[in-house]
Amino acid sequence: MDLRKIKKLIDLLEESNLAELEIKEGEEVVRLSRVPKGGVTMAAPVALQAAPVAPAAAAPAVAPAADAAPAANALPAGHVVKAPMVGTFYASATPGAAAFVKVGQQVKAGETLGIIEAMKMFNQIEADVAGTVQAILVENGQPVEFDQPMFVIA
Repeated sequence: MDLRKIKKLIDLLEESNLAELEIKEGEEVVRLSRVPKGGVTMAAPVALQAAPVAPAAAAPAVAPAADAAPAANALPAGHVVKAPMVGTFYASATPGAAAFVKVGQQVKAGETLGIIEAMKMFNQIEADVAGTVQAILVENGQPVEFDQPMFVIA
């Protein structure tokens, strides 16, 4: 699938009320879904990721970085769990399932707080200290940057 077709699909997604669109052409799959901020994220097999994903991911990644600076100054007191990688944060194991943790919940060291999907791999984010979840700083499905604050545990 060439870049022109993918750009047309992005335009169609933006003009429609769809939240997600997946197209399969032979062995190639392109999946487009809306990000809460209104951008478009693309996921594709490794062969397609080199060209189409980089331009689309660059624009939305700027906004969370700008939002993270003011949020860092307003963090509640406690231990901050930061993103160990760039990817997409998920609060639960499957869509529609209950979140791993909620604000006010007691957690133990090693307990799963969420998942970051990076390059089709799902990586568990675990609490490195025991305590109470004071704040959850990322939303389900939100792209995260390396070292971005995600949780505050006190």
